Amino acid sequence: MRPWKSLTWILIGMLVLTLVVASPVQADQVEVEAESYVLMDADSGKVLLAKNEHQRLPPASMTKLMTMILAAQDLEEGKVSVKDKVVTSEEAWKMGGSQIYLEPGEEMTFEDMMIAIAVGSANDASVAVAEHLEGTHQNFVDRMNRQAKMLGLKNTNFVNAYGLPAENHYSSAYDLAVMARYALQYPKILEYTSIKEYNLRQGEFKLFNTNKLLWWYEGTDGFKTGWTNEAKYCLTATAKRDGLRLIGVVMASPKQHGNHRDMMKLFNYGFAKYAYKSFFSRASACGVVQVGKGSKESVEVIAEDDIGAIVEKGQEKKITMEKRLQTYVDAPVVQGQKLGEVRVYHDGNLVKEVNLIASSDIPRAGVLKEILKMLAETYLL
Repeated sequence: MRPWKSLTWILIGMLVLTLVVASPVQADQVEVEAESYVLMDADSGKVLLAKNEHQRLPPASMTKLMTMILAAQDLEEGKVSVKDKVVTSEEAWKMGGSQIYLEPGEEMTFEDMMIAIAVGSANDASVAVAEHLEGTHQNFVDRMNRQAKMLGLKNTNFVNAYGLPAENHYSSAYDLAVMARYALQYPKILEYTSIKEYNLRQGEFKLFNTNKLLWWYEGTDGFKTGWTNEAKYCLTATAKRDGLRLIGVVMASPKQHGNHRDMMKLFNYGFAKYAYKSFFSRASACGVVQVGKGSKESVEVIAEDDIGAIVEKGQEKKITMEKRLQTYVDAPVVQGQKLGEVRVYHDGNLVKEVNLIASSDIPRAGVLKEILKMLAETYLL
């Protein structure tokens, strides 16, 4: 072989080697048509798969996830009850798009309004609830944006509580996933968004949930679809299997039901690749602490949250835990009082800390009981 040809092949080989070394390892891919998406572990908030997840896009009716979050907050804090009567204003009556055709002055319970939002994606009910909670729709929208800032959402701004197109109304797949993760702490949201069918107005008006994954994908129990010409087909959803809860968001899927198909592909990927190694579930017994000077001599300790961690299948041995529990505490003990903690590690790195708390109150014992106890101990000695 001629020397110059040898040199040419050497240079070509070096170039190919350089390209191979320099090229980044390709991340796992799924065939998702949505312009933007994210798959997140609900427990840790870890992003498992994403594309254009911080891109600002119109969220359509996924906006209502924040509307439901604020409503659920007020329910939990006792500022409103499910039986409150919500009166329809003219502004709510004027709403177009998805609606339950509220009439001016029509009354409906707060719970029925919430179900209309969660199941039927009702724009008119969204305005009625907003006004009921904050006096005006604009006041409620201002609160939505304050909540977005509190959650650290950098690519979200709301102009309305329902999601019809409006200038400067946007969110991102990642921000919506964070909202969804936050929403999980309010049981009413999953309760309402998991309803498949609902009879409104004493059965005169039937709602069918727009989230078809409730029928099509095992383990799905929330949250919210969205569609406008501008936003295309969107979906924020969650599903749980064998202790592993995933959150997915797809935005701007181009075809009808493409949002559902894209989400199923994301969930299939997540459940195929990952597992959840559980040590204790929320509120399960994790030990006993001795109590001194109390009406009882011990108190059961429970987990404040689920104790475990996501892990790639086959790597479960890398997840370990360390339990630290007080051996003794003086009364009074208050239900919910921290008496220890569990630390969860992934390959030696701390990934989660969960408090261990008293399951019940243990008041201080009366004087007579203390005297009798002291005499009993003396007699035994």
